[in-house]
Amino acid sequence: MKFLSIQQAIEKKSGKVAVRGWIHRERGSNKLKFIVLRDSTNIIQIVLSCDNFKSQWPQIDALQIESSVEIEGVIKEDKRAPTGFEIQAEKINIVGLSNEFPINKDLNEELLGNRRHLWLRSRKMTSILKIRDTVLSALREHWRKKGFYEFNTPSIIGLQCEGGATLFDVKYFDKKLHLAQTWQLHAEPGIFALEKIFTIQPSFRAEKSKTSRHLTEYWHAEMEVAWEDFEYLQDDGEEAVKYVIAEVLEKNKPELEILERNTKKLSPVLTKKFPRMTYTEALFLLEKKKHMKVSWGKDLRTIEEDKLSELFDTPIIVTKYPKIVKAFYMKEDPENPKVVLGYDMIAPECYGEIIGSSQREESIEKLKENLKAQGEKPEEYEFYFDTRRYGSVPHGGYGLGVERVIAWICGLDTIKDTMPYPRTMTRWYP
Repeated sequence: MKFLSIQQAIEKKSGKVAVRGWIHRERGSNKLKFIVLRDSTNIIQIVLSCDNFKSQWPQIDALQIESSVEIEGVIKEDKRAPTGFEIQAEKINIVGLSNEFPINKDLNEELLGNRRHLWLRSRKMTSILKIRDTVLSALREHWRKKGFYEFNTPSIIGLQCEGGATLFDVKYFDKKLHLAQTWQLHAEPGIFALEKIFTIQPSFRAEKSKTSRHLTEYWHAEMEVAWEDFEYLQDDGEEAVKYVIAEVLEKNKPELEILERNTKKLSPVLTKKFPRMTYTEALFLLEKKKHMKVSWGKDLRTIEEDKLSELFDTPIIVTKYPKIVKAFYMKEDPENPKVVLGYDMIAPECYGEIIGSSQREESIEKLKENLKAQGEKPEEYEFYFDTRRYGSVPHGGYGLGVERVIAWICGLDTIKDTMPYPRTMTRWYP
């Protein structure tokens, strides 16, 4: 028989089927064996009777979790079964044996991390990875519908873009280079060819942080666009997040149920406009509503972002941060040179900043001044200055932290569960 996925077999509802997968759970007696079989699509209960498998019974009775098998039998509805259907097995082929699978409910985070390559098989991780796939696809679809081109930049570079303190050094033959913190310096030249570009690729930041929302290697969805202004960047960031949420709610309902995510908390994203406020207005709101006094000129820390997010049920856009706390490439506000035309999008439910954005500074002299103020050597950025020398235009972009968005969508306690193999200060294996 032709093998069906478990989900296809469930949708067939009756008749003969052939399925294959791995044993998710097993129990039984000397007369009956109950197996919950899983594949990438779903789980289903399999019933094997000793009377029908006398010659194979010793092997069947010895089957353990994660053994791989092929099953032929008759599917029927049974409301007592985990997914409402079961298969009365008529044939079984044992493909691969498993013995004492080393994943159980008593493992702590460290031991689970050591066995990450096996923990991927859990229903929780499988659900998260499916949602991750939807998020990445939705981001690509969002930009492609607007005429953007996918554009790739190097991961090994010689310059810093987001501050030298978080650079990973790389021995590159006889030179010391760095892993890219963002695509930006190499992306900006691309807009003078393609005008609208995006990428989804890894970024690396050597942040000495052990929080639940930091990784040393994370996936960055970034866009850069020519001719557009600061309002466009805010609009596109909001539209991108709305599109991602809509796609996940439509395509990943079963996975969200497995994760026990309250989707009512995501619904306002689709129906409400994201509040927009300046940094100064955010400080006023924190003092008035949360009794938190923040001195003007200090960046918003995690605690301030979280308290601000508690006041809204959608992401919020905070604009015009002080220039002294932002990157050298951000454009000064023509009406107030103390602030920049940049914004951070802060997710609800205390999931932190998910987008960082700005219009880019067009003045070479101001860029040089900003670099010197940060202790950098402007002469090392000559290729970047060329974008301003030869037909510069208003432009800007933003970076979206894929894992933070996924953590929020899934309602996860830690960002580490949003990707197959998380990298942190203390985790580089497997």
